[in-house]
Amino acid sequence: MPPIEKDSGRNELKLRIQELIDTNQVVVFSKSYCPYCVKVKDLFKELNVKCNVVELDHIEDGPNYQELLLEMTGQKTVPSVFINKTHLGGCDKTMKAHKDGVLQQLLNGDASETYDYDLIVIGGGSGGLACSKEAAALGKKVMVLDYVVPTPRGTTWGLGGTCVNVGCIPKKLMHQAGVLGTSMQDARKFGWEFEETVKHNWETMTAAINSYIGSLNWGYRVALRDKSVNYDNSYASFVEPHKIKAVNKRGKEKFHTADKFVLATGERPRYLGIPGDKEFCITSDDLFSLPYCPGKTLVIGASYVALECGGFLAGIGLDVTVMVRSILLRGFDQDMANRAGKHMEEHGVKFLRKYVPVKIEQLEAGTPGKLKVTSRSTEGDEVIEGEYNTVLVAVGRDACTDKIGLDKAGVKVNTKNGKVPVNDEEQTNVPHIYAIGDILEGKWELTPVAIQAGRLLARRLYAGSNIKCDYVNVPTTVFTPMEYGSCGLSEEKAVELYGQENIEVYHSLFWPLEFTIPNRDNNTCYSKILCNKLDNERVIGFHYLGPNAGEVTQGFGTAMKCGATKEQLDNTIGIHPTCAEIFTTMEVTKSSGGDIKQSGC
Repeated sequence: MPPIEKDSGRNELKLRIQELIDTNQVVVFSKSYCPYCVKVKDLFKELNVKCNVVELDHIEDGPNYQELLLEMTGQKTVPSVFINKTHLGGCDKTMKAHKDGVLQQLLNGDASETYDYDLIVIGGGSGGLACSKEAAALGKKVMVLDYVVPTPRGTTWGLGGTCVNVGCIPKKLMHQAGVLGTSMQDARKFGWEFEETVKHNWETMTAAINSYIGSLNWGYRVALRDKSVNYDNSYASFVEPHKIKAVNKRGKEKFHTADKFVLATGERPRYLGIPGDKEFCITSDDLFSLPYCPGKTLVIGASYVALECGGFLAGIGLDVTVMVRSILLRGFDQDMANRAGKHMEEHGVKFLRKYVPVKIEQLEAGTPGKLKVTSRSTEGDEVIEGEYNTVLVAVGRDACTDKIGLDKAGVKVNTKNGKVPVNDEEQTNVPHIYAIGDILEGKWELTPVAIQAGRLLARRLYAGSNIKCDYVNVPTTVFTPMEYGSCGLSEEKAVELYGQENIEVYHSLFWPLEFTIPNRDNNTCYSKILCNKLDNERVIGFHYLGPNAGEVTQGFGTAMKCGATKEQLDNTIGIHPTCAEIFTTMEVTKSSGGDIKQSGC
């Protein structure tokens, strides 16, 4: 039989099996001569329970039925018993369920006591770990499944998810390496004398960072063990609404059931879909543990990942070019994004704007080798070529939801981006399946948000809490060379929601005191707040471009949670001399066109 016809036949048979399961209270897939099957059928007769019996040895497709049942349930043998659409198992499990009183509960439609776990969390990142540990601390039986599919380069990592292994932690540490490079240049102006040639060693940096990350991986495993959470390094996918298949790195399969599930699978970098991208390019998944210095680097993309990586690579002295298709930091305040990009450009990062790559070719193998990148203008037919040692793709991230069997569980997914729509309690359209973290549709892709949502979800499920995760006014920072912190609305969004006439923007340039002695970046740092004139000039947007942006933004994030107004900021006494005090002294509005340069204290 041709492959297409064979696949069509299998799908048709699978649908037939599923229809039997869905339309009958009890289905027993049996073989007439099997004593275990007879025992189960006799039990249902004694209980006076009508069941649909399919004798596989009496039908032509019997072997195919059994093959598909194995794929659906993980059970090779008969009898295979389904009750109210739930797979119970074989003879031993059916008899035990009867003895324990669970069979009657199943027949009555209450399957809560028959599952292996109270909660299975799919994904061992920050959100999944927080949720699982909280649920276990509340006395529930919990399992976490986490499996990192290697990148095309073969890169993989340990427990902890993107943030710990290939995101926030190594990114901030490498950013710090770049900041230290600038600090050493400043140090001479402050009187520090050192004659030896200052150079950066990539291998020393990555070894130290990955050693620290390894200690975090181990700490997470210990924490799960201490909380009695069962951790399995396996790839999970649904086979039924309450059942998952777990496949480990050796291909061994196990099946687990749970009353409730939490999806916390996160995202992975998107590739370009052009010749040579997966063969020759790297992503942020590879960069932080790259065993050699990347050399002359092309960063493709204008996301925060692209600008952060391009920034710290330039900061440690590498030749960096950033290729931008359209705008910088889509979704962020564009005034702030362009100022951050301008600072990078003034400090050695080259920008290739309005171009997209169409082909990547290897000229020389090596560590690093040499690559040729062919790119096309987005505004015409112009084609250019460039040679680089490393090409880093940072054009966005895709939700890891397409291969975990959500269709078999009935979970709805946005087919365009793989994101999962949820209600305000992180509940999907399937009541017993929840989702948290980066895979949520229309929510922040930030580690602390996932942690908060995970903990609060566990408390609602198992501790009677009614507190929900608040996704409004979430503070965040982009660790570009000149850091950008924000909270609340961008200027574009504020105008869209309230109208230009109802928004007052207060802003100011400033010069950090620590920049004055080295005489750099005078009036390059910038701050602004967006105030709603219809609501007592309440602050609805906070934006800061300058050193230590995360530390500055965190406190003002709390103020915004408390409903801070412009008057309250004016009445707050600043700490002098600091950068953050600028928010207590801003007087010039954007609409006035007044001079916002600072001349001194």
